[in-house]
Amino acid sequence: MARGKLRIYLGAAPGVGKTYAMLSEAHRRVERGTDCVVAFVEHHHRPRTEVMLHGLEQIQRRELAYRGGAFTEMDVDAVLARRPEVALVDELAHTNIPGSRNDKRWQDVEELLAAGIDVVSTVNIQHLESLGDVVESITGVRQRETVPDEVVRRADQIELVDMSPQALRRRMAHGNIYKSDKVDAALSNYFRPGNLTALRELALLWVADRVDAYLTEYRSEHRVSAIWGSRERIVVGLTGGPEGRTLIRRAARLAEKGAGGEVLAVYISRSDGLTAASPKELAVQRTLVEDLGGTFHHVVGDDIPVALLDFSRGVNATQIVLGVSRRKGWQYVFGPGVGATVARDSGPDLDVHLITHDEAGKGRGLPVARSARLGRSRLIWGWLAGLGGPVLLTWLLSSVSPDVGLANDMLLFLALTVAAALLGGLFPALASAAACSLLLNWYFTPPVHTFTIADPKNIVAIAIFVGVAVSVASVVDLAARRTHQAARLRAESEILSFLAGNVLRGETSLEALLDRVRETFGMESVALLERDSDVAPWTCAGSVGPQPCADPDDADVDVPVGDHTALALTGRVLPAEDRRVLAAFAAQAVVVLDRRRLLEEADRARALAEGNRIRTALLAAVSHDLRTPLAGIKAAVTSLRSDDVEWSEQDQADLLEAIEEGADRLDHVVGNLLDMSRLQTGTVTPLIRETDLDEVVPMALGGVPEGSVELDIPETLPMVDVDRGLLERSVANVVENAVKYSPADTAVLVSASVIADRVEVRVVDRGPGVPDEAKDRIFEPFQRYGDSPRGNGVGLGLAVARGFAEAVGGTLHAEDTPGGGLTMVLSLPRAASHPPPGTEPDVSVTAIP
Repeated sequence: MARGKLRIYLGAAPGVGKTYAMLSEAHRRVERGTDCVVAFVEHHHRPRTEVMLHGLEQIQRRELAYRGGAFTEMDVDAVLARRPEVALVDELAHTNIPGSRNDKRWQDVEELLAAGIDVVSTVNIQHLESLGDVVESITGVRQRETVPDEVVRRADQIELVDMSPQALRRRMAHGNIYKSDKVDAALSNYFRPGNLTALRELALLWVADRVDAYLTEYRSEHRVSAIWGSRERIVVGLTGGPEGRTLIRRAARLAEKGAGGEVLAVYISRSDGLTAASPKELAVQRTLVEDLGGTFHHVVGDDIPVALLDFSRGVNATQIVLGVSRRKGWQYVFGPGVGATVARDSGPDLDVHLITHDEAGKGRGLPVARSARLGRSRLIWGWLAGLGGPVLLTWLLSSVSPDVGLANDMLLFLALTVAAALLGGLFPALASAAACSLLLNWYFTPPVHTFTIADPKNIVAIAIFVGVAVSVASVVDLAARRTHQAARLRAESEILSFLAGNVLRGETSLEALLDRVRETFGMESVALLERDSDVAPWTCAGSVGPQPCADPDDADVDVPVGDHTALALTGRVLPAEDRRVLAAFAAQAVVVLDRRRLLEEADRARALAEGNRIRTALLAAVSHDLRTPLAGIKAAVTSLRSDDVEWSEQDQADLLEAIEEGADRLDHVVGNLLDMSRLQTGTVTPLIRETDLDEVVPMALGGVPEGSVELDIPETLPMVDVDRGLLERSVANVVENAVKYSPADTAVLVSASVIADRVEVRVVDRGPGVPDEAKDRIFEPFQRYGDSPRGNGVGLGLAVARGFAEAVGGTLHAEDTPGGGLTMVLSLPRAASHPPPGTEPDVSVTAIP
């Protein structure tokens, strides 16, 4: 019996329409004459989904009793007895009630597939077992119902049901997913825009990987060798050398430029096992590529270019990244090299990047002196070739081949002189020329064993030999010095280009520039020193490295810049040729220092301007918001003290009430002014301790009319680490602001819930709301939306609320209320003794299926 086929509708989040899409597919199949039944579909009382069940045959569910309640599950036996062509099974990750045929619904589906019944099912991306930890880190909710990834991957068809976060939240706000009493909790917890965007990305990437697996399988079955550039795959060819790290990072940057890019690092070793690669370096590079999200592969192949191209085409790569060959120029006589061969044979569908690189550990330093440039080993070999080589050649020619002839003897000695020049430079070559001429005269020019030369022709020959040897040595040494100068000039130009780029980009980090100096010249420490006058002591404006010197006289290298500034370096003495570039660094360091000080002065000027603005606003507030209640109090007191009018008891009570209201307004305004002053001067010292929200929040509602606030603070909320007094003032200011702008017949909702390691207090009003561009401005001092004089106060309530919230380690921001209005979200840190649990923390989250 053939196994049934499985089709899965994969949802990016609850409510995107998986079940609706599955039922639509069922209606299409029924219209085509397919025997299709509903084995189990949960419509969650959504009207549009429930309507889609009409006209479809539904198999009776099995009833089970569990813990005193009655539950229904899919009746697997009934479906097998009915034996339809297609069965609809909703919620693949569902956990069955104890006593069911199987523990999980996906196991029920496996039985139907084994019986030859095609199944159409649904599942959300957060229910995949491998993504459980990722989803929990995003949403703060641990999914208890999961399905193994392999079950979903084995599906014959996977269709993604997707919807933008904004559209899904609109569906939620319109009541198309949950009942109205659960909408606000869902929108403020699980269905936040950030959560939905992250889940959507997870779903898209997971489906993209599945599609890629389908593509690989198809190419293998149909033996497609051409590369299909459906996504960027970058293969990095590694040799085991230190340049591999540079190549991996460069490939990672290339992959980031395209969505879904993938990096595959491959090391190709020969089948005989002989390799010059460092196992330690390969291990480091493997870790690096895996940290960057790529994969490491080890391939065996004797022909490296062929093996690399075969691997690249096998994984459907689009680009290959290789390092420029480390071989010397003369070594190219043995072949063009791996890079050139791969580039030649790659074809039009595979791009090859050749990346320049430096040897690891050599940094970006300038070329140093000739002797250091050649290296001690080269100098030793040069002197050995120049002095020891002629002695050895003389012994060979005297004892092994004594009859070679003077001309051939001279050519052999000339070859040694050229070798000495190539290895050690001019001086070993000159010494070799002198030694060779003496040995030729003593051992091979008649009469031998004497410095006398009988034949004048031999005198000319030896003289020509010496001249040619010296000329060749001079030319070779000149070429080496010109190469050294060119490399040095190139290094200087790169460094000066870096400095010019810093100027154009406006970079102001003095420490970064000084660290660049230290790295470039291989110094231990670098300091920029300055003083006010010729007799004033030096002060350090910036430094990097251990124990920077405090006086230019104590430095190994000092570069004066102007009369009262100097760059001081310690570590080694630099040659004079390095000071030209060092002077450019020093000048740039002074420019950076001046620019930083100008920025600091600009910041101080902005702070002064802000202070002037606040003082101006304060004067305006005093002239209006303080004088208004004072005028009311003054008028009421004057009226009470007047002897011309007989006031009734009711009139006296009204005047006294007016005095009390004016005094309360003054107290509120002055309190906010004092709080704002404390916040700006940094004198707020919170006393942090564990606090229950249901003890603090109700106390903050004393300043609003009775019945204007609806409170929803669950008793199961964990405690928070806050200052009770500051929290009460912050909540009070936010609630008073919400009541002031909310319609008179609509109560303000104050609710609380848990999000990961935070506790959120949400104050929801149904007022006119605030545009997005003004949501941050309303928290500024002396600001009211639209600068309108509506209501009492000076525009400090929300500024004080945010300041107190931040003082206790919390945050306060504004969001739109679904359906109109403004929601203030106060996020507070959970108490250390109440860590986040491993399951869903409260009912507002667990209500989401």
